[in-house]
Amino acid sequence: MANNVEVYDLCKNYGSIRAADHISFKAGEGEIIALLGPNGAGKSTLMNMMAGYLAPSSGDIFILERNIRDFPVESKESIGFLPEGAPLYPDLTVREFLNYMAGLRLLGKEAVEKAVEAAKIENVANQKIETLSKGYQRRVGFAQSVLANPPILLLDEPTDGLDPNQKRHIRELIVRMGEKKTIMISTHLLEEAESICNRIILINRGRIVADGTAKDIVAKAGDASLEKAFYQLTTTEDEA
Repeated sequence: MANNVEVYDLCKNYGSIRAADHISFKAGEGEIIALLGPNGAGKSTLMNMMAGYLAPSSGDIFILERNIRDFPVESKESIGFLPEGAPLYPDLTVREFLNYMAGLRLLGKEAVEKAVEAAKIENVANQKIETLSKGYQRRVGFAQSVLANPPILLLDEPTDGLDPNQKRHIRELIVRMGEKKTIMISTHLLEEAESICNRIILINRGRIVADGTAKDIVAKAGDASLEKAFYQLTTTEDEA
């Protein structure tokens, strides 16, 4: 199976702070990967570099065997990206916003209607975004990320702000999409990682400290649960 994503020796520095520290991994079709780590571990930095919105200090990212440095952000139809706090246009209606985003990618109205249906936002499609709850705004952001039906999805906290029913719907949708895509999810919810992801990459202080199934990571830590393994692998002696 070909790898849709290949990351080699990736680093990102902010002055003296290294937010990503020699990160390397590969990901193929059918993988739903949870990106776990404490706050400030480097998860969002990594996702923004993979999406092409942040330049690495060193290292390489290949998307569908092409170096991401070689093509501009606006042409990355192969990547659907839902950033944390996804920027929206509050004075537009949901449909106006999605039509605008589709137009930037040379997509038609059919793509918009499919995204509206996928995110289950038909009932608010004609409302202004500024009138929506945080949960619905998150679903609009998700709809934007799947407009082009990309083979790779990068979702930063995709269920943040959603009620239990909305979370269940988005998670079920991610699982279905994950059969034919490469999906990476940054999340703080360990049960979300365990229930819908078939692989976990655990990051601490910009480095990968574990990579495998939930069972693999629990076994590596010699613990009985993912929560305990997370604590053991991401807590230093001075923090304990």
